[in-house]
Amino acid sequence: MATLGLSKVFILDKYFTELQKFWETERKLQESSSSNEAVHLQQRLRSLSSELVTLRNRLHVTGGSPSVPVNGHTLPAYPQNAEPELCKPNIGMIRPSACPDVHDLIHLPGPLTEDAVLRTLHTRFFNREYFTNVGPILLTVNPCQDVGNPLTLSSAHASSKCPQLLRVVHEAVRQQSETGYPQAIILGGESGSGKTYYSMLLLRQLFDVAGGGPETDAYKHMAAAFTVLRSLGSAKTSSNSESSRIGHFIEVQVTDGALYRTKIHCYFLDQTRVVRQLSNQKNYHIFYQMLAGLTQEERAKLNLEGYSIRSLQYLNHGDVNQNESEDTARFEAWKTCLSVLGIPFMDVIRVLASVLLLGNVQFLDGPGLEVNMKSGAEIKSVSSLLGISSVALFRGLTSRTHNVRGQIVKSVSDACMATATRDALAKALYCRTVATIVRRANSLKRLGSTSGTLSSDSNESVHNHAAETGSQHASTIGSGGIKSSKSMTVLNSAVRHATDGFIGILDMFGFEDGKPSQLEHLCINLCAETMQHFYNTHVFKSSIESCREEGVLCDVKVDYVDNVPCIDLISSLRTGLLSMLDVECSVRGTPESYIQKVKNQHKASSRFFEPQLSDCRIFGVQHFAGNVFYDTSNFLETNRDVVPDDVVSVFHKTSCSFGFAIHLFGSELKALYSEETVPRGVSFRISPTSHTDLQNGNEPVSTLTQDFHTRLDNLLRTLVHAKPHFIRCIKSNNCEQQSHFDRALVVRQIRALQVLETVNLMAGGYPHRMRFKAFAARYRVLAPFRKLKRNEDKAIEDCKIILDCFLRVVEAQELTSASTSWSLGKRHIFLSEGARQQLEKVRVERRHNAAVLIQSAWRGWQFRRRWSTLKRNLQLQARTRGTKNVHHPPPPITTNASRPRPQPIAGTPPPDLEKDQKKIQQTCSLFGLDLERPPPVPPSRSYTVTGNTKMGYPQTRVIKMNFPEDGSGEVQLLKGETVVVVGASQQRGHLLVEHKSHTIHVPYQYLELKTSGQPALGM
Repeated sequence: MATLGLSKVFILDKYFTELQKFWETERKLQESSSSNEAVHLQQRLRSLSSELVTLRNRLHVTGGSPSVPVNGHTLPAYPQNAEPELCKPNIGMIRPSACPDVHDLIHLPGPLTEDAVLRTLHTRFFNREYFTNVGPILLTVNPCQDVGNPLTLSSAHASSKCPQLLRVVHEAVRQQSETGYPQAIILGGESGSGKTYYSMLLLRQLFDVAGGGPETDAYKHMAAAFTVLRSLGSAKTSSNSESSRIGHFIEVQVTDGALYRTKIHCYFLDQTRVVRQLSNQKNYHIFYQMLAGLTQEERAKLNLEGYSIRSLQYLNHGDVNQNESEDTARFEAWKTCLSVLGIPFMDVIRVLASVLLLGNVQFLDGPGLEVNMKSGAEIKSVSSLLGISSVALFRGLTSRTHNVRGQIVKSVSDACMATATRDALAKALYCRTVATIVRRANSLKRLGSTSGTLSSDSNESVHNHAAETGSQHASTIGSGGIKSSKSMTVLNSAVRHATDGFIGILDMFGFEDGKPSQLEHLCINLCAETMQHFYNTHVFKSSIESCREEGVLCDVKVDYVDNVPCIDLISSLRTGLLSMLDVECSVRGTPESYIQKVKNQHKASSRFFEPQLSDCRIFGVQHFAGNVFYDTSNFLETNRDVVPDDVVSVFHKTSCSFGFAIHLFGSELKALYSEETVPRGVSFRISPTSHTDLQNGNEPVSTLTQDFHTRLDNLLRTLVHAKPHFIRCIKSNNCEQQSHFDRALVVRQIRALQVLETVNLMAGGYPHRMRFKAFAARYRVLAPFRKLKRNEDKAIEDCKIILDCFLRVVEAQELTSASTSWSLGKRHIFLSEGARQQLEKVRVERRHNAAVLIQSAWRGWQFRRRWSTLKRNLQLQARTRGTKNVHHPPPPITTNASRPRPQPIAGTPPPDLEKDQKKIQQTCSLFGLDLERPPPVPPSRSYTVTGNTKMGYPQTRVIKMNFPEDGSGEVQLLKGETVVVVGASQQRGHLLVEHKSHTIHVPYQYLELKTSGQPALGM
C-alpha cells in the first residue's frame, strides 16, 4: 500500500510540473493580451494548483515514521504503522454523511478544496447546523428563517442561547478580564447575511454573561434605544427587506467581568433615501409605521388627514406595498420605547410628519423671476408643525444669499433650485433627529458627561490610552516595585476602572450593488473593502510577516487576494475617486467633467473599468466581492451635503416656537448669529459633522465623503488596539426564501471572504503566536513542577520542557488531518490551530484533574479530622440505645468541636500604616469623596419596569414554580397561586411578598407579573 501511495505522489509530481509549465505559458499570454478569458483561466489554474499541493501533502508517504523537524517539532498526521486514509481502497474524498460531524473546517477529511468546503456547508445547512468554525473564526450561513424580525434587542430572545455565539462572548469576556485588553467582535459579510441579527444576539448574551440579564435598567434602556433606531435606520432594499442603513459599533465597558457602561456609535450614510428611493425599494420603516399606527386625532394634529403612501411624494416612487397590522404593532412598540428613553413622542413625530409633507411642496417657475407653488396647503402644514411662519419658510426655500467679494447679494431661486433646497431641509431634519436620539440614548448610560454624537467624535472614547500600550504580543513591562500608599492604591484602581478595556460589537455596512449604485453605495463598499483589508491584515499578512521576521519556515503558502489596490483607487489622498470628487465639488464641476478626469487618471488601473454602454456618467469598480457600476449623476450634489443659511436662520428662537426644531440646528444657529448679518451666504452640512469647526469660509469644513472617511479612520484606530474575534456571515439566497441554499451565490461569497485560504492557513500554517513568557505561564500545568525553571530569563527552556511533555501526551491520541505543529522564533512561539486546540484541551484536563485531586484531599482531611468526634458520638448513641452491633449507622451528627475564634484585645491600636495626607486629600477631591461621611446606600426603587412601563407597588403576581422547591420553610408557595408584592427586598434580586399574614423574600424569577389592573406610573 505504501508503494501505491508513492506511485500516486510520483504521478501528481509529474502532473504538477506540467501544470506549472502551462501556467507560465498562460502568464506570458496574459501579459500580451488582456482578455477576460485568460484572466479567468489563470485564476482557475491557481485554484487547481493549490488543490494539488494540498492533495500531494495528504498523500505523502515515507519509508519510516514521519520525521520531526529540528525547529518545527511537527506531530505525525497519522498514527505510526498506519496508512493514510486516502490510500485505503473504496474510500471517497468526503462522505456526505460525515459532513455534519465536522464542526471545524480545519478537521475536514480528504483534500482541502473549494468543493469540499461547499459540500460541508451545504450538508450542515440542511441539517440546521448554520454555524461552522474555522479555528477561532466563526462562519455562519443565514437561513432566512425569521425574515420579518425587526432586528431589535427585544426580538433576539428566541435564539439568545445560541451556543456558538455564546462561546465567542465567553472568550471575549475571559480575555478581557484576564488581560484588561480591549476586545472587538467583528461581523463581516454582504448585505442580508444576518450581521445585524447576530449582533443583537451577541449583545443580549453579553448582558446575560456580564450585565445582569434583561431585568436590569441598562438592558431596558438599550433595548428601547435599538427599537427606536431600527425603525429610523432600516429600510427595504432590492435584496433585503430589513436592511440596516446605519452602521453600529456598540462599545460595552466591562470591569472585573461586570458590565457597567454601554455606548452606541452610529454611522449614517444613506440620507438620500429620505427624499429619493430606487425602484422596488422603500423609504425608512418609520414613515410607513407612523401612517399605519397614528390615530385619527393624532393625524389631525399632524395635518396628515387624507394622506396615504400613494399620495406622499417621498414614498410613492418606490415600493408602496404595506403590512398595516405589522407596522401598527411596531409603531406602538416604537412609541413606548421613546417614552422609556425620556424623549417626547410629539416632538419627534412632528418633525417626521413635516418631512413627509415637505415632499408634497411643489414649486413651479412663474412667468417672471418669481417661483410659485402648486398648492399652498402643504407649506402651511409644514410651517405649523415646525413652529415657524409659512412666509418665512417659503422665503428660506426660494431665495438665496450670496457673498460676492464682501457684498451681500440676494437672488431668487428657480423651481429646480428651490426643490433641491426643500430636499436638503428634509434630509437635515431627519438626520439630526436620529443624531439627537442617539445622543439621548448614550447619555442615559454614561457616568457624568451626557454628550454623545452621531459623528466620529463618538469614536473618541476613554480607551485612547491603548495607543501607548502597543500590541497584545508586546513584551510585558514589569513594575519597579515602588511603594505606594493606600490612597494611591485606591486612585490607581479607580483610574483602571475608568480606562479598562471594552468589548465592542461591530455591525458595519456590507457589500452592496445598487444597480445602478450611487455615492452612498461607493462609501458603503469602501467600508466593506476596509473591513476586508483589516481581516486580511490580521489573519494572513500578520502571520506571514511574523514568520518571515523571526525566521520561521512554514510549509503552507497562503495565496490570499490583497484588496489594497481597490482601496487606493477609491480613497487615495490625491488621485482617489473620493479626493477627485472633493476637488470637483470645490471648482463647481459637472458629472461629465468628473468622470472624464477619473477615466484619464485611472485608465491603467486593474480595478477600474468602463462599461460597454453609451452613458458617459457611469464607471465600474472591481471590488473584492464583485464588479459594481456607479452612476455619477448625483455624485456632486450628494457629496456637497449642504443646506443654505437662508433656511437655517428660519429656526432661530426669535422666529421659531418649536424648541425641538431649534435644538436640531443649535450649533449652526450659534455660529450663524455670532455675527450681525444674517443670512450672509454661508452653507452648513446637512448631517452633523465630526469636526469642531463648522465653517471654512463660506463653505462647510468637510464634505460627506471626507466626514465619513474621518469616522472610518477613527473606527480603525479603535479596532487596531483591540483583540478581534471574527464572525463571517454568508447569505444563503437573494430572495429571502427560507432554507434555500443557492450554491452559486454561496460559492461567490466563499471566494470573496477567502474562506478556503483561511482554512488552509488554520489547518497547516502558524496563525497563532505567543511570547515565551506568556506561553510558559499559560501552559505550565502540562509539565512537572520540579522541571520548570520559573525564571523570566529561562522562559525558552520552560517552553521546550512544556512542549516535550505535550508531545508525549498527544502522541498516543488519534489526530485529525489538521497540522499540530509549532516552531520557536526569536521572540515568539508559533502555533498551528490544531496545536493550540490540543494544548487547550490538555490544559483543561490537567486543571480539572488537579481540582478533583485537591477537593478529594481536602475532603478526606476534613473527614479524618472530624472522625474521632464522630466516632465517639456514634458509640455514645449505640450505648444509649442498648445496641451492641450497629449494622446501619445513623447519619453523621455535625458538632462544632473547633475552638472559638479569639476576639481582638480591646484597646489594641490598628496597624501603623504610612499615610500621605496630601495624596489622600487629592484622591478625595478627585472623586468627590468625604472620609468623615461615607455615601449613603441608595434606597430600593419604589417601582419595577415591565414592558417599557413603570409599575408601582403593590403588585399582583403569579407563582411560576413552587417556592421553596424542596418544600422546606414555614410557608409554601405553590405554582399558580396569586400573591401580592408589597415592595423590593433588601436582599439582591428578591421581592417582598405578603401571603397568609406572612412576609416572604422571594426571588423575582419565581414571580410572573399580571399586567391587568396594575398601577402604572408616568414616565
